[in-house]
Amino acid sequence: AKVVCASHLGRPKGKPVQKYSMDPVRARLAELAPGVELLENLRFNPGEEANSDDFVAQLVTGFDAYVDDAFGAAHRAHASVVGPPKTLPSAAGRLLQKEAEILGGLREHPKRPFVAVLGGAKVSDKLGVIEALLQTVDALVIGGGMCFTFLAAKGMPVGDSICELDQVAFCRRLLDGPKPIHLPEDIVGVDANGNYATFGIRLPEGSKGLDIGPGTAAAFCDVIMDARTVFWNGPMGMFEDPRFANGTKTVAQAVADTKAFTVVGGGDSAAALAQFGLDDSVDHVSTGGGASLEFLEFGDLPGLAALRGAPNVK
Repeated sequence: AKVVCASHLGRPKGKPVQKYSMDPVRARLAELAPGVELLENLRFNPGEEANSDDFVAQLVTGFDAYVDDAFGAAHRAHASVVGPPKTLPSAAGRLLQKEAEILGGLREHPKRPFVAVLGGAKVSDKLGVIEALLQTVDALVIGGGMCFTFLAAKGMPVGDSICELDQVAFCRRLLDGPKPIHLPEDIVGVDANGNYATFGIRLPEGSKGLDIGPGTAAAFCDVIMDARTVFWNGPMGMFEDPRFANGTKTVAQAVADTKAFTVVGGGDSAAALAQFGLDDSVDHVSTGGGASLEFLEFGDLPGLAALRGAPNVK
């Protein structure tokens, strides 16, 4: 049997872009697994993201079976993700199976207390998953840029910090709900002159919050250490800048140290774990940022649904 691999890389927008070529990967694959072929980046063809029937027909021609092991793309209804299972006997690869099993376990039967730690810049990016998690978790911990929209919902001035005014009412409704939501009690950032500064939760005009403060980091750690299941997605601040990395580093260390079952949801959180040398200290680092959030929100993904409909599944 001949094995042919295919993948996405970057966002070339339906045309060839040399820096996103699979050539370097193909050369290394030839060393590791001689005889295994690798197609060029599927996103070089506009039919991939458009889920074009013609492109699906090209992809499946000459093949006898399809295996999807790309959890990080399983939330995208693209040609290579949802097309082949329509006509080919299909299966989930071991990584895809593991991701669905672990994230499904968080949704259905987590050990309690179950705590979700969410960060990142925007509430609007995580509206659905926040609501879904609040149905399941025992407590929610909010840091990162999105905390300022929650603080604004509590009537706190947030200076020039990132804040989505159109989401304040949504945050207020969540804060009025039955589940505890832990928010910062101190903030690190820059003052109106651009100098490093530490604030309470009332930020002066012209100042900008860029990380959770040390008191908040300690309080968040206590919540994490008391949990039996922890899901973390999104940094606590602008961790790329060493001045604003302590919040993320402290939370990452707590996620690594806790005896709880720990799952980190891809993207910037996984990058932060790697930056601090902690990626081997958690139970599961998801390979999908957006995919892990969508799975927690909906309990399914287009790629998984497509596999269930394949001709070999009765």
